[in-house]
Amino acid sequence: MSDLAWVPQSCTLPTEERPLRVAEWDALFSERLTSRSRPQPLHLRLDLAGGQGVEDRVRDLVERESGCCSFFTFTTTPGQDLIRLDISVDQAHEEVLDALAVRTAAAREQR
Repeated sequence: MSDLAWVPQSCTLPTEERPLRVAEWDALFSERLTSRSRPQPLHLRLDLAGGQGVEDRVRDLVERESGCCSFFTFTTTPGQDLIRLDISVDQAHEEVLDALAVRTAAAREQR
């Protein structure tokens, strides 16, 4: 899924940096994703295996993503052995969340 056509025009991350950011997300998903669910059409829930530095890594990535894609709402909830990451969007960006959900599924299958 290397085509980035799903990235909306409202994203302010420079085009040349987008593949790098997507790769960061993909690496996080392939290394840490333990479960995923879609409690609502505009809400994706990810559970990530915890560990040394993982919470800081997730928070840093979420902060940077929020800076360029303000349509995302991220909620990070650390647990004992996992970090729950809830991602929500507005109706206009449901397709972006769909694409992100597909990426998480692909990353999990690669494990």
